[in-house]
Amino acid sequence: MSATPTPQTASRGHTVLIVGGGAAGISVAASLHKRDRSLDIAIIEPSSTHHYQPGWTMVGGGIFRTEQTNKPMSDVMPEFVTWYQQSVQSVNPEENQVEMADGTRITYRFLVLAPGLELHWEGIDGLKEALGQNGVTSNYREGLARYTWENVQKLKSGRALFSQPPMPIKCAGAPQKAMYLSSDYWLRHDVLKDINVEFHNAGGVLFGVPAYVPALEDYIRKYGINVNVQSNLVAVNGPAQKATFRQTDADGNTEDREVGFDMLHTVPPQRAPEFIRASSLANEGGWLDVADDTLQHKRFDNVFGAGDVNGTGNAKTAAAVRKQVPVVAENLISALRGQPLQAAYLGYGSCPLTVENGRIVLAEFGYGGQLQPSFPKWLNDGTKATRAAWWLKAKQLPGLYWHGMLKGHEWLAKPAPRQ
Repeated sequence: MSATPTPQTASRGHTVLIVGGGAAGISVAASLHKRDRSLDIAIIEPSSTHHYQPGWTMVGGGIFRTEQTNKPMSDVMPEFVTWYQQSVQSVNPEENQVEMADGTRITYRFLVLAPGLELHWEGIDGLKEALGQNGVTSNYREGLARYTWENVQKLKSGRALFSQPPMPIKCAGAPQKAMYLSSDYWLRHDVLKDINVEFHNAGGVLFGVPAYVPALEDYIRKYGINVNVQSNLVAVNGPAQKATFRQTDADGNTEDREVGFDMLHTVPPQRAPEFIRASSLANEGGWLDVADDTLQHKRFDNVFGAGDVNGTGNAKTAAAVRKQVPVVAENLISALRGQPLQAAYLGYGSCPLTVENGRIVLAEFGYGGQLQPSFPKWLNDGTKATRAAWWLKAKQLPGLYWHGMLKGHEWLAKPAPRQ
């Protein structure tokens, strides 16, 4: 039986109110219900479709079909929650109140903020208008991953550009994943020798955790990719097939450089949703100001955060959500019962770097770049490209997402004890 949105004549107060029906919001609801089935839980989520976003890279590489990454929201929304199919206008934590777009106000005892982040397409001049034509694409937008794959198959010669904006972004390895899968296809079809592949990274290094860099550099050499660091995409002229990059030197001087392309895979700058940035819940960077370990808000004890909206220093990935959810659930239940918070999140994030069709570098790390492997080295050495990691990503993780994580199953996600 599918869930249905609650009519606007419903109750306006709930014990737990969750903003966001993505990976984090649905999973938190399921984990809370698992611990206390008497809880009155509501979710505010405007979308009619739930997306398995980690699959979009695979769609862009011709491995998954788009249909495999989508389900009706009504199919994944838990039947035990009250679902308001609305967007959020504002949050007023001082009054324990959330205002929805239609003006309805919902009160709560505890609030879980899991709205994800905002893709700021307008942050790159001309990009929004250029997407989906003239070879300009992005696996970060629904539906465009298929266009990425079309471009990859069509390109036989010329220049292919792949860009990465300033951090933080969700799935920091995704810009490289698109590049490696594309290059692997071109190599297998004997056209890579006629394609100039360039990676333009606004950051200063290939990847932020040094342990994984040697394996990635092997593939950079294998595909002959020209890596440009401190090179930030600032403008796109789609019809002219020109991209402008702002290059920063060691002294901080900048120079804009225009580069022609036949294919351009872009990633937009990213930020917290506007209703978070405009509220007293945000930190100086505009992200949700929660404690790194407990994921409880630093100023409002009855507010918790999960997923990409958090201002914590972890990688923004679905794997991070998997580890955060039990921490939020346990700590919220403790707070509800007036007990000390016992569960801690250690910053775990996972980035399965698809370096070729059939092999993945499974980067798993926490705060400060500390390695946090889930498997023994004999089963999968995360610092190397392995077939075992590909099997996990391509064959196991989608099912674990739909039938495990969203249902409250917390395999390999036990919270650490708070120190």
